[in-house]
Amino acid sequence: MPEHLEGGAVVDGGRLEEQLATTDLAALIDHALLDPLQSTAMLAEQAEAALHCDFAGLCVPSRQVPLAREQLGTGTAVQLVAVVGFPSGAVPAAVKLAEARWVAEAGADQLDVVPDFVALLNGDADHVHDELAAIAELGLPVKVIVEAGRLAEAQLKLLVDVAIDAGAQWLKTGSGYGPAASPQMVRQLAQLARGRAGIKAAGGIRSLQQALLLIEAGAGRLGLSRGPALLQAACNRDFTGALC
Repeated sequence: MPEHLEGGAVVDGGRLEEQLATTDLAALIDHALLDPLQSTAMLAEQAEAALHCDFAGLCVPSRQVPLAREQLGTGTAVQLVAVVGFPSGAVPAAVKLAEARWVAEAGADQLDVVPDFVALLNGDADHVHDELAAIAELGLPVKVIVEAGRLAEAQLKLLVDVAIDAGAQWLKTGSGYGPAASPQMVRQLAQLARGRAGIKAAGGIRSLQQALLLIEAGAGRLGLSRGPALLQAACNRDFTGALC
């Protein structure tokens, strides 16, 4: 197989073939339905796709959790993931906690939480910690969205430590409203986490090659809205074609 260029570096196509052969891609995908302009019919259709593909999770806005729970049913291996404080995190802590509690009661299995970046940038790490800890105390696995492509290194390190201390099990590269997830982001988060949390790469995943490079860098989850297209690209061995 020919070699491909990725971020200016040469990527060995044979290496990607080997990685694909040993990767259960579907089991790493959180299929994201976060477009605000999606109908009930569209959500039902994509929930069915998530079940058919046996994805790790289906990620939806809080408003859609009851319907998504109904569509997925109970006892399914597909986890229902709700975003909280999405996408900016700029809501009062009490409101964010109430949202997290509401989706937990409505049937969410996991929470992808946007922290209070204003407090972080103002140096109020205690507020960030307490907000996240209160949500973690609800008992559902928490992924904290850290916007790794936008924070300065010192700020990112502080947020990683605070999030993990507060009980987060995962660090998510971004909300999808910033730079695309990159292997460099994943490696940086893995280094900062030091084995204390998993890494979810999310935002701007446009090809099978990119997905495999993110996994190779250490991502244990992929968040994207084109989950079925990614599996189709894997079946076709189409490493560089755009997902659609």
